[in-house]
Amino acid sequence: MTARDARLHAFRADLADARLKGEVSADRFVAGRPARIAVSVADIRKAPRPDAGVNTQALFGDDVLVFENTDGWAWIQVERDGYVGYVADTMLGGRDHAPTHLVSVPRTFLYPGPDLRFPISGQLSMGSAVTVTGTAETRGTHYALLPSGQAVIAGHLRPIADTTADYVSVAETFLGTPYLWGGASGFGIDCSGLVQLAMRMAGQDVLRDSDMQAATIGEPLEPGPDFSGLRRGDLVFWKGHVAIMTDADTMIHANGHTMLVSREGLKDAIARIGYLYGGPTGLRRP
Repeated sequence: MTARDARLHAFRADLADARLKGEVSADRFVAGRPARIAVSVADIRKAPRPDAGVNTQALFGDDVLVFENTDGWAWIQVERDGYVGYVADTMLGGRDHAPTHLVSVPRTFLYPGPDLRFPISGQLSMGSAVTVTGTAETRGTHYALLPSGQAVIAGHLRPIADTTADYVSVAETFLGTPYLWGGASGFGIDCSGLVQLAMRMAGQDVLRDSDMQAATIGEPLEPGPDFSGLRRGDLVFWKGHVAIMTDADTMIHANGHTMLVSREGLKDAIARIGYLYGGPTGLRRP
């Protein structure tokens, strides 16, 4: 049998994705049941327990496949990036409407109707997929209407097929966002989550974790002893960490040092990180 990354392939000793039959060993193989994330942000955990660590997050409107539903927990795979883990089954809904738009700002609110003076009924992160069924205007503010009857500011959405030319400019909109281990949303994000979400909004779906990104995004770079020749958009990797160059000398990253998405000089970061984790392990150009 071929070795498989359990983060990206749904298999356990007792159960596995039917698509892996003949490739992995399992007592039983099942086809994934289509479902969709129905909450603002869904924590995807390592195990079906509320105290289990969070590996990543899925966003409202993300399509998933469900392989098991037991004791209030669903074992799922996110179709967008292939990540496998456990979510509370209350976070799942049906694929009732085809999404038409993505949230294009770091965070936005849901309202029970088209009026910003209404108490909010929820919130959504950048990258959340929604279905717009109509529009409304109240006191000059334009709203998109959703199948649930809720409304969202129309200017905070974009058609699902549109993309941003510069993914770094997307990442820069998250400056000041709190760092969150496993976070992948505008409410809290980690280093590789920032890369993934920014690139997604620029039309490039990439894998979730920094080791996956270091092996698959773009082409490797040889930085030289002084790290010269870097440019905006290049990625710098350390063991377990990734940062985005905003120019030849400065980077942006979600980091545990400031506990924020923040800017930092590359050479300052190399010196600061080095004594704990060593120097950069690689660079890549998307």
